Amino acid sequence: MTLSETQVAAPPSGATPAEPLGPESLTWKMGLPRTALLLAGRALFLQTMHPVVGAGVRDFSTFRTDPWGRLDRTLESLQIQMFGGARSIDEAQRLRELHKKIRGIGFDGERYRALNPEAYAWVHLSNFDTALCFDRWFIRAHDRPAQERLYAEWRRVGRVLGIREEHLPADIAGLRAYVDDVVEHTLRDNEMARELLQSLRLDDVSAPPLPYVPEPLWKVLRPLSRQLLHDTTVGTLPSGLRQKLGLAWSSIDRRRLQGIALAVRAASLPVPDRLMQYPLAYRAQCAHRAVRVSTP
Repeated sequence: MTLSETQVAAPPSGATPAEPLGPESLTWKMGLPRTALLLAGRALFLQTMHPVVGAGVRDFSTFRTDPWGRLDRTLESLQIQMFGGARSIDEAQRLRELHKKIRGIGFDGERYRALNPEAYAWVHLSNFDTALCFDRWFIRAHDRPAQERLYAEWRRVGRVLGIREEHLPADIAGLRAYVDDVVEHTLRDNEMARELLQSLRLDDVSAPPLPYVPEPLWKVLRPLSRQLLHDTTVGTLPSGLRQKLGLAWSSIDRRRLQGIALAVRAASLPVPDRLMQYPLAYRAQCAHRAVRVSTP
């Protein structure tokens, strides 16, 4: 898709600045558990199968040479967007400036820009769709009012990021229709999706930079991690994407994923929030609790 210089994600001129999320929000109450990392692969597939995002990842991402560092930077950015308060405004500006440089020739020979407003919105909204999927599988499904509230807050984060109203569906029903439409008509099998499929095997991925996972232990853990990553990624993808990629998923596979989900839920219950939550998310939870205590 060819984009003119004016067709970029940016706040409309004269628009009222969006307010970052604060301790009154349901998002701050819930936080971001470390187990959410289980669906990082799902979000990556949803995003890299978009022609604009996939081409940008192909040309500019460091995920091949620095997968753990790239993951850490993404998680840090997401935490600031959700829980950073006023810092999220600076983070939004940083991201827009960063993405201004990401442009080139796409898979079909057409020019692309990372600030294509539809592609920029898709990254944000696919993250929310993945968050709902994670809650459904590994924590608990939210009722409709909670989903609507969380999505309203996610739209608010999107406006801070510079995503315009017309690219943010108004409610959960609109979001679901939008995701279904993008999956069916926009997302495509491409070379980056195939490379991402190969990366699920972890063959060329070194041990994570953690003191308690040395390389010899990683060699032992890699086969188990490979199966876990495959199941939590492939099993949670929309069925239409599995079909586009030619990925088999049987009833036996689904039962295995259900067993993984039950084990994750059981193992998570006794873990205190200060350990289960990412640091900024935990501080947000504490701020939420403080507001509740101080409110008459």
